[in-house]
Amino acid sequence: MKADTHPKYHSVKIVMTDGTDFTTRTTWGNPGDTMQLDIDPKSHPAWTGGSQQLLDRGGRLSRFQRKFAGIGERK
Repeated sequence: MKADTHPKYHSVKIVMTDGTDFTTRTTWGNPGDTMQLDIDPKSHPAWTGGSQQLLDRGGRLSRFQRKFAGIGERK
């Protein structure tokens, strides 16, 4: 096996959206860095069962619904 082909692992601090934190080993950043999460399993609807809703303010979902609103309706 070639030498120096694997990335170097080190410890970093992960801070969740609710302020809790934990330490893990990763290749991201530098040793001792802190990663601040914007979305995590405690706050994302995919993991919370949809108790929170993502808002779509005239974005892709709204355009899709307007474009295909009449499909499937019989006249």
